[in-house]
Amino acid sequence: MKESRDLLEKLGYPSSDFQELPTSLKRFPDGAQYRVEIPSVEGPVALKATLEEIDRLGLTIHRVSQGSGIMLQTDEEIKEMCDLTAERGMELSLFVGPRGTWDISAAPFTSGGKSQALRHEGADQLVYAMEDLKRGAALGLRGALVADEGLLLLTKEMKSIGQLPEDFVVKVSVQMGSANPVSVKLMQDIGAGTYNVPSALPLAKLAAIRQAIDIPIDLYVEVPDNFGGFLRYYEIPEIIRVLAPVYIKFGLRNHPDVYPSGKQWESTNISLVKERVRRASIGIQMIERYYPKAKTSELGAKGLGIPKVGKTLAK
Repeated sequence: MKESRDLLEKLGYPSSDFQELPTSLKRFPDGAQYRVEIPSVEGPVALKATLEEIDRLGLTIHRVSQGSGIMLQTDEEIKEMCDLTAERGMELSLFVGPRGTWDISAAPFTSGGKSQALRHEGADQLVYAMEDLKRGAALGLRGALVADEGLLLLTKEMKSIGQLPEDFVVKVSVQMGSANPVSVKLMQDIGAGTYNVPSALPLAKLAAIRQAIDIPIDLYVEVPDNFGGFLRYYEIPEIIRVLAPVYIKFGLRNHPDVYPSGKQWESTNISLVKERVRRASIGIQMIERYYPKAKTSELGAKGLGIPKVGKTLAK
């Protein structure tokens, strides 16, 4: 195996997993090691419930994300979500749509096609996704999730010609699936601002990925059932030490799939987001107990995709 390992090292990549779990010296722009994310905050009503629960528990949450998509929010709903997060200095990240599971393709619903679940099929789907991003940005949004390599590259090009703001944070979804130092470095090179690694990777493999990239890693520490349904709470201190800069992401086990969401799921969504915030409080207590010196960001910190209020679509 020596030749293969030598080639990886020559190209600047780790040539093996890092069983020794070295401490990462990389940081967010403000010097922090970790930030906290609450996913699946589906719409302004769920967002208000999330913020109320955050306040009740006295937590600092840096990012909220949403999975149903920009396409399935009205202009007024997007602006309301932008306003609610901007006034706190929080990042808001909405998924692009349409994507594979919203499209007419059968592949995402077959056992062999799940790996392409959120890819965009054909040129028209890419155009629709680009329009989604531009619409969100025009309404003040400064963060979105993508799950297609072609769209990811296009976000980089869109920034270079002014179709997207330079400070727009492109968050790559866990469903992209890249899981080794070379493939995740490729995602960084073509435009990823943060990368959600596969949830089941052990720390040694994650440490090798961290050595290859500089962008923040996003990692579920409670994993929804459709991604494996396991919990990594006691690992959080080591995750922070080894993977900084890292977003600690609190999904939720044992809940219904609410995508695509809407009024029909509103009461359920409120219950789900409240429990995700409670789970985050458990994780934050783990950090305070076992790694009290770990540095987190203040709200409003540099690098957060904080929305710009008062934006409206161009006529």
